[in-house]
Amino acid sequence: MQVSGFNGDYAICERDGEHYLIDTQLVGKPQRGDWLLTFLDTAREIISPEHAAQIQDALQALTLTLPGETNIDHLFADLVNREPQLPEFLRAQP
Repeated sequence: MQVSGFNGDYAICERDGEHYLIDTQLVGKPQRGDWLLTFLDTAREIISPEHAAQIQDALQALTLTLPGETNIDHLFADLVNREPQLPEFLRAQP
C-alpha cells in the first residue's frame, strides 16, 4: 500500500482506490509516497516501488486464477524463463 497521508502514529494508505489506516509503529514513520508491506492493518516493512509492483502483480495473478484463468506468466516476468536461484545465505561459502 502506498502512503498518502498521516493520522498520528498511523499512515493513511491507498490501494485500488480505497483508503486504509495502517499502524506504523513497527517500521517508524514512513514518508508520503512510500510503499508499505502490511498485514492486519499493520506495516511490517517499508518496501521499494519495484517490490510493491511485484506484490501487486502477484495479487492480480491470484485474482485471475480464482475463476480459472491460466495466462498469468506476464505477471511473473522476473521468474519466467530462468533457473531458480538460492538466496545468498544458502549459497556455499568459499
